[in-house]
Amino acid sequence: MRILILGGTTEATMLANALARNSAFAPVLSLAGRTQNPVLPSIPHRIGGFGGISGLRDHLVAQAFEAVIDATHPFASQMSAHAFAACQLAQIPLAIFTRPAWQRQHGDDWLEIDSITAAVAALGTAPRRVFLTHGRLQLAAFAQAPQHFYVVRTIDPPANIAMLPRHRLILARGPFTQEEETELMWEAKIDVLVTKNSGGSATYGKIAAARSLRVGIVMLGRPPASAAIAFNSLQPVLDWLAAHHTAP
Repeated sequence: MRILILGGTTEATMLANALARNSAFAPVLSLAGRTQNPVLPSIPHRIGGFGGISGLRDHLVAQAFEAVIDATHPFASQMSAHAFAACQLAQIPLAIFTRPAWQRQHGDDWLEIDSITAAVAALGTAPRRVFLTHGRLQLAAFAQAPQHFYVVRTIDPPANIAMLPRHRLILARGPFTQEEETELMWEAKIDVLVTKNSGGSATYGKIAAARSLRVGIVMLGRPPASAAIAFNSLQPVLDWLAAHHTAP
């Protein structure tokens, strides 16, 4: 059974490794190509876009894929929407494999917002020391608030980091432990953390660290999910694939 995994996440790697051990499946992992040095899988893979909904539909048909697993980042809303539409056109079953969103715990100080513009406004006018961990593609918005000092952590160097006149850039790839995050935030004298509700354990350390240090969090909520069936753990995804594999 030929399966296309739309990946770039821990969940995609987990699924790829599981399917690689099962001769009943022939998975291919697709990476968007936004990370310069991605962690490559143990299965065949491709890097790059598809050319929109029609391009993805044509690829699915031409490559005779029988199922698609959307294991992209929870904030990759455009890719997820394209996958849903393309699979409907190609009449190929689609499931989502994603991590549960983080839930507010006792002691958390969250301000939940729905856009980067709102995140910038939430920082206020008084100068603050801000830890940005929301990715490198939306840094330009924070140039509208140059009074703050920004500690920016990304995997790859941001092209527009110079737009922030007062900043410190950290290039690092998770996972990060609570102890590491606590030390970093304490040393950098962070007043507020800006992050996305990505979920999962690999980057939860910063949430726990902020709680322990009583640092406020500006939390960007997830975009609406597509209507495809969704799973939050590996075994239900494998069961879903097995059911479609054995279906007449």
